[in-house]
Amino acid sequence: MTDEDGYARLSAVALARAVARREVSAAEMVEAALARIARLEPSLCAFREVWADRARARAAEVDRRVAAGERLPLAGVPIGVKTGAKGAAGVRAGPARRLLAAGCVAVGATSVPGPGTPWRTWGLGAGGRTANPWRPDRSPGGSSAGSAAAVAAGMVPMATGTDGAGSVRIPAAWCGVLGLKTTNGLLPVADRSGLAAPGVLVRCAADLAAWLECVSGVPAQNTGEGVGEPVAAVWSPDLGFAESDPDVVRVARAAAERLAAAGSVRLEPPEGPEGDAVLLDPGPAWLALRAPDGDRAAAERTRAENDARLDALLAGDRLLLTPATPNRPHGHDGPGDRYSTALTWAFNLSGHPAVSVPAGFTGDGCPAGLQITAARGGEARLASVVRAAEGAGLVVRAPGGEG
Repeated sequence: MTDEDGYARLSAVALARAVARREVSAAEMVEAALARIARLEPSLCAFREVWADRARARAAEVDRRVAAGERLPLAGVPIGVKTGAKGAAGVRAGPARRLLAAGCVAVGATSVPGPGTPWRTWGLGAGGRTANPWRPDRSPGGSSAGSAAAVAAGMVPMATGTDGAGSVRIPAAWCGVLGLKTTNGLLPVADRSGLAAPGVLVRCAADLAAWLECVSGVPAQNTGEGVGEPVAAVWSPDLGFAESDPDVVRVARAAAERLAAAGSVRLEPPEGPEGDAVLLDPGPAWLALRAPDGDRAAAERTRAENDARLDALLAGDRLLLTPATPNRPHGHDGPGDRYSTALTWAFNLSGHPAVSVPAGFTGDGCPAGLQITAARGGEARLASVVRAAEGAGLVVRAPGGEG
């Protein structure tokens, strides 16, 4: 279990269970994580800093506490931490502190976009630009670039992220993992605009539920029994304004139909004459709210109108299903004139929680995500639907053919 490949196949929950039962030590798990990082990091560049000595000391502390009989729900779980300019800042953020209190071991600072570029859907690690584990010639997305790449490659089973316009969901979709953005305001985040929310990147529903319980207090028992009766859901390929890649739409739509065929959701047409879920394009409003001289009055009018439409659409626990991104991963030379955020930043503006679930692959071998959005405060509902999605076969697959 403690060799590198065995470690990479473990979920965070399974790993913590083994450490709690003293079948393996936190120190052994951390060594396996560091070994995998050492092997893969030269090609992936998913980390800005690797905290090997600090992680070993922390693992020894966790082992002492477990031996003393202390219950740590995520004992010994290696995590990657998305950080700002100063690497240590990430572990002082509220969600990361709560993970450490649950027994996690931070092994390093994951990559984020580097200086000198206006686009955020890429990453720069200590060794160079961050590569997509599935397509090294493509970006992993961003800004939680290294977190998504590290989780997809099995370096860590869990990594923190923040999502201000899609910064968790976009890299989750492009790296083929699960990525949750929480309801705005549910958890603390350093963002004066109010558009950003903490999130997490993981490989399975059980780990998502464990993160929710440890970080936001959502009881795991409320997320572990599936969705029961099919949940009403509305599908939209473009929210009425995005120019979505037909191949990405095809993959995401097929995933939505698999959920419906499994009895997890019941696809319904949205009410109204359009026959589709239509919002005002949130892009200008989002940009105005981030700009010091933006037209805030116009932005708030767009926000109010979209809030009203979304509140009506998501009433009664209904879900909204879309592709997570309108396009597939772009190359390392940038996205061109495409907004990869076109289908995600509407929910930063409105504050709704949303998760990207692995949907499958486009014809050129790029992962694509299905975005599932719920009413505000609907994290437990999303976690239950993610579990149902796993049952329907929408699961994370590892690059290189590992299950």
